[in-house]
Amino acid sequence: IQAMKIINIDRDDVGDSQSLGLCYVNDHNGCEIFSSQSIERGWLDNKSRISCIPEGTYDVRLEYSSRFKTDLYEIYGVVGRSECKFHAANFARQLNGCIALGKNRADIDGDGFKDVTSSKDTMKRFHKAMNGDKQAVLIVRNL
Repeated sequence: IQAMKIINIDRDDVGDSQSLGLCYVNDHNGCEIFSSQSIERGWLDNKSRISCIPEGTYDVRLEYSSRFKTDLYEIYGVVGRSECKFHAANFARQLNGCIALGKNRADIDGDGFKDVTSSKDTMKRFHKAMNGDKQAVLIVRNL
């Protein structure tokens, strides 16, 4: 059995409207091979499509998304939820319970909330680090 990569999301800013954190990926030897900022919707009691997912450990699988017309990593095991994925987005409002990754935090649109920059490029780096692995483990923590 091939050892799986571990994707960590450590949230350091969880609010009603959005959650920000750090994402890092460790290979099967525990070495960090990727890091970025993360952005999600705020915590709204795990309500479908409007809340970030609860803290916990989840299975992640690489699957084809008909909506995005590409392979994306989907998060499995979120109680009462489905179609939670990692995909490009700069703003929490572009997410429906999914996780987006970016290079830096900045208030791009001047609404007073931090967004993430360079999300498309960051997602490319994430996929490169994941190297086409079909499965991984996701650990989500609120710091």
